Amino acid sequence: MKTKIKNIALAAVALTSVGGFTSCEDVLEEEPRGIFEPSFFTTEQGIQGGLTGLYQNLRYLYGNMYFYNSLETGTDEYTYGQSADNNFKDADLSGAGSLNAESSRSDALWGNAFTSINSANSLIKNGEAGGVDPSMIAEAYFFRGFNYFCLVQTFGGVPLDLGSGKLEPNTSASRTSVRNTVPEVYQVIFADLKQAIDNLPDKSRKTGTVTKNVARFFLSKAYLTFGWWLENPNNIPTYPECSRTDLDGHDNAWYFNESYNVAKEAIDNPGPYGLMPTYYEVNVGKNDRNKECMFYADHTESDAFYNGGDLGYAGGSGTEQVTVWAPTWNYCNIHCADDFAPCRREAAQWAGRPWTRMAPCQEVFAKFTNKDKDARYDGTFVTVYRGNWDKAGEDPKATHKNANDMEIKLGDPILTFVPDQIVGTVTYPTTDFGKSKVCAGETAGRADWVVEPDHISRNTYPGLWKLGTYRTDNGDGLGQPNGSLTRPVVIAKFSELYLIAAEAAVKAGKNSEARDMINVLRARAGKWSFSNAENTAVTADYSADLTAETPATIDIDYVLDERMRELFGEGLRWYDLVRTQTWAERAGSYTICENNGTAWVDKKTTKRDIKAFHYLRPIPTGQLNAMEITDDERKAYQNPGYN
Repeated sequence: MKTKIKNIALAAVALTSVGGFTSCEDVLEEEPRGIFEPSFFTTEQGIQGGLTGLYQNLRYLYGNMYFYNSLETGTDEYTYGQSADNNFKDADLSGAGSLNAESSRSDALWGNAFTSINSANSLIKNGEAGGVDPSMIAEAYFFRGFNYFCLVQTFGGVPLDLGSGKLEPNTSASRTSVRNTVPEVYQVIFADLKQAIDNLPDKSRKTGTVTKNVARFFLSKAYLTFGWWLENPNNIPTYPECSRTDLDGHDNAWYFNESYNVAKEAIDNPGPYGLMPTYYEVNVGKNDRNKECMFYADHTESDAFYNGGDLGYAGGSGTEQVTVWAPTWNYCNIHCADDFAPCRREAAQWAGRPWTRMAPCQEVFAKFTNKDKDARYDGTFVTVYRGNWDKAGEDPKATHKNANDMEIKLGDPILTFVPDQIVGTVTYPTTDFGKSKVCAGETAGRADWVVEPDHISRNTYPGLWKLGTYRTDNGDGLGQPNGSLTRPVVIAKFSELYLIAAEAAVKAGKNSEARDMINVLRARAGKWSFSNAENTAVTADYSADLTAETPATIDIDYVLDERMRELFGEGLRWYDLVRTQTWAERAGSYTICENNGTAWVDKKTTKRDIKAFHYLRPIPTGQLNAMEITDDERKAYQNPGYN
C-alpha cells in the first residue's frame, strides 16, 4: 500500500542549527544557520555542518522526560509515581490510563528519527558525489543505521522510501510511503553499520563523535535483536506481516553467534574506551564523558544554546535534559519531628528537581542482592537523605528533633531507605503522613526516619542518583536545581558490550563465555571507592565474593537481572524486555504501596494488561492524520491492536 506522507522527515535542504568546526577545537561547534541547498552537502564544510545537526538532534530524544517514560514506565523497573499525569499512567498498562496512538510518547522517536534519516540520506548521496572523505560519510551511515534500529525495535517495519526512492533524500512536501518489513529494514541497518565500521576511525574525530567501536556496539546489538526476532519464542506478532526469515538466508543461531563475535571484537580492541575502575566512578557527575561512555547526547553548563535548555528554569520539553526529574520524589517534604524541613531543593546529584512522575517497583530492590558488597545498589540509588539547610542560609550549627525525638545535626541522616527489612519493629504512621510528613517509620535507637523495601510507595522511594543533577556553579548555595541538566545522556556504554556478549553467548549455547562476560562486570561491581549511603570514601574489594556467587549456568533471566543491576534506569529496559519477549512475564504485575492523599495505604500488587500487540508501539496519531488516505488505508497502516 502506498500513501502520501507529509511529516515523515524534514527536507534535507532545510537543515537548521547546524554548524562547522574550528581547527583549533576538539568539540563540535554548533552554529545556527539558515536554509541549505543540496549542493552544499557535496563539500566537506557542508558534511561537517550536516553531521553536527545529527548529533544535535539526539537531544530531542535523550534527555526528553516523556520519551524516557516510554522506555521505563510499565517495565519491571518503574511504574507511575504519585504526581504522574496520563503520559506515565498510560504507559503503565495497569488500568490507570490507556496506551493508544494518541497518547504513546514514542511519537517523539517517530518524528525525530525520520528527520535524522532524511538528513543522513542527503549527506550520504551528496557527500559521496562530492568526493568527501569516506570517514565522514561513515558517520552519516552510522546515524541512518542507528535511527532505523531504534525505529524497527519500537514500531516494527517502517518506510525505507521517504518519498523520492529507497534511501534517497526527500525534499517534497507531499510524498508516498510504504512500510517495509522488519527483515528489509534490518538489511539496511546491517549494511549501514558495517559500512560505518569499515570507514570510521578508531578514535573520535571530535569529542563524542562516533568510531568503529561505537558502530560495532550497535551492530552487535542489532544482530542480537534480529536473532530473537527470527526465533520468536513466544509467538509475538510482527507488522507488516511477513515470514520470519532472513533475506540473506541466515538463521537465528547465525545471528546470535555473530552478535557475540562482534561484541567480543569490540571488547578485545577497545581503542579509547574501557571500564572505569569502580561503578561509582562511572556515574559520578565529575567524571562525565569518561572512557566508558561511548555514545551520548551532549549538554553543557557553559551556555544555554549549546546545552539545549535553559540553565535557570526549564519547562521539560524539546531538547532540555530533564530525564531524572521524573523519578525524583519530593524529598523536600521530609520534616523533622519538630516540624522543620531539613532537605531543600538543590542542584546536586542526590537532589535536583522533584516531579514524582515515576516510582520504582518494590520488586526491584530484591534484584539488587548482596547490597553491602555489590556497589551497584549504592551507585544507582539515593538511599540516605541528609539535611542541607545551611545552603539555604539557615544556621549550620542548629540541631533538630527527629525520629524517636532524638537529636540530629547538619550532615546526619534524616531519612534512610534501608537496604533490607529490619529485624524487629518499625513503627509507621497509620492515620496520616506522620511526623516525617512522608509516611516514614521509626525504629528504636535511630534518629533517622526509615523506610523498608516493602514500604516503598508511589510518593516516597529512593531517588536515581546515577542520573542526578550535576553543576559546578552552585557556590555555597543551592544553585539552580530547576534548570535543564547539563550532563550528557549516555546512549551506549562500554560495559553494556559485556552484557550483549553474554546474552548472545547464552543464545548460542556458549555458557562458559557467557559466565566470563558477566563476571567481568560482577568483579568490577565488588570494588568500592566511595559510599553514597555513608557519604565517605571507601576502599574495599569484594570481587572474589561476587564472582563466586555467579551461577554455574547462565540463563536469560540471569542476564536480564544483571542488566537491571548494571543499567537500571538508563532508558533501556523496555527494549530489553521486548527483545527477549519477557515483558509480560517479568513485568505483568508489580508491588508498591499506595497513598490515598492523606494517609498510608498498605502495599498492593497491581496487574498489568500486557498483550502481544503491545510489543510494538502505535504509529503516532499525528502521522496518521497527516496522510491523505481513506480511513481503511489509515487503519491498515497502523499497528494491529491500536485502531
